[in-house]
Amino acid sequence: MKLRSSPIAVVELFTSQGCSSCPPADALLARLGAREDLIVLAYHVDYWNYVGWEDTFASPANTELQRAYAQSWGKSRVYTPQMVINGAHGLPGTHEAEVRALLGQSSLPITIDLVVSENDGEVITASAEPHATGKNAIIWLVTYRAAATVDIERGENGGRALSYSYIVTGRQPIGMWSGETGMEITIPCDEVLGTENDGAVILIQEKNGELPGAVLGAAAFEEM
Repeated sequence: MKLRSSPIAVVELFTSQGCSSCPPADALLARLGAREDLIVLAYHVDYWNYVGWEDTFASPANTELQRAYAQSWGKSRVYTPQMVINGAHGLPGTHEAEVRALLGQSSLPITIDLVVSENDGEVITASAEPHATGKNAIIWLVTYRAAATVDIERGENGGRALSYSYIVTGRQPIGMWSGETGMEITIPCDEVLGTENDGAVILIQEKNGELPGAVLGAAAFEEM
């Protein structure tokens, strides 16, 4: 099991197979994913599906998350490709220099430690020390596929074979973060990953009312 702890940032890309501007951002996400100090995730949205091609990875939940971010920041529209850094900053996913500059200034206040044990199958224990966060936060578990290539038959990218990485397949809350007591959660890897997923990310993310706020901490594990 490959573990990734103590990242400086979580990069979330909102993308679509039907968007002709998205392939450069998809490629940038793959390059960023090779960095040990970053955790990256690709959320495929469904609002491009009407343009002749239905994204094979799209989910209404991904679109809902992007719109929730926009609402949290007081914005009225969403677009692709968009990169979100640590839940707090959104910018075009094709603006590589701006993305890298923002990452150069990024950090996460909470460190999540991962320990693997093999009693009755692989189990991950995720823990974090108490921290004065000042706000309530949700612990999220996000599963993903490491990579896939898709032959796009129609739409703006019709006729192209496009590669994707860190493709989100699910996102669910698994607990609440307390700054006073910290966190310790045990995750059964086989049950979480199943046969379709290659890895998972644990996020500690603030709430902005009922909307997503800043990411405070993150860690990831992936099958080798």
